[in-house]
Amino acid sequence: MSDAAEPRTPFRAVVLTLFPEMFPGPLGHSLAGKAQADGLWSLETVDIRAFARDKHRTVDDTPFGGGAGMVMRPDVVDAAIAGSYPGEGPIVYLTPRGRVLDQPLVKDLAREPAVTVLCGRYEGVDQRVLEARGVLEISIGDFVLSGGEAAAIVLLDAVVRMLPGVVGKTESLEHESFETGLLEHPLYTRPQEWNGIPVPEVLMSGHHARIDAWRRDQAEDITRQRRPDLWSRYVAAQKQEQEGRSQ
Repeated sequence: MSDAAEPRTPFRAVVLTLFPEMFPGPLGHSLAGKAQADGLWSLETVDIRAFARDKHRTVDDTPFGGGAGMVMRPDVVDAAIAGSYPGEGPIVYLTPRGRVLDQPLVKDLAREPAVTVLCGRYEGVDQRVLEARGVLEISIGDFVLSGGEAAAIVLLDAVVRMLPGVVGKTESLEHESFETGLLEHPLYTRPQEWNGIPVPEVLMSGHHARIDAWRRDQAEDITRQRRPDLWSRYVAAQKQEQEGRSQ
């Protein structure tokens, strides 16, 4: 009896948006585009406006309690979800108030069979439909965009490249930023000297242990200087690991 793993069903991404013409955009090129062409994942875009209930295809209304801007209606958004949700995987809403997207969350999403992404516009989406549908709110950073489409492309690009078979050399994934809790070390290629600046001598030594140690030192220095938050978590994790070994 073979121990080989069963082939994985292609990952399915469903994007609910008022601007379906914005997709696939960058997702149709490079790694993501090739992976889609190879059948490793699929992308379906759903026009939320198609689920509006009046002749004007209205999807928004004024907020209760007053205030500027408009809010996407819960009945329209719920109808769009009901008409397109694949029946498995999380429903994600891109919003600045969501959990910040990081590599562990990207990996979790990549393990799912599907993800449905809701792209908000205007001031946002009525809270009731988010709660009723158990929506996972995710932010790509502490800034505001005109809508969720650009954030959806960022999220899906990050997730797709983690799918099995998308990146040719899995070693490339193992040495990227955040995989060890650190930012990535500096990278160099030919020519060996450029504008009078040589490649660090250690990288030319062929001594793999020294090279690995240099890269680790560089990654630690960069993380300490540029991302004190990541550095603090890294130090705490290292300390916990050492304590666990000493027990």
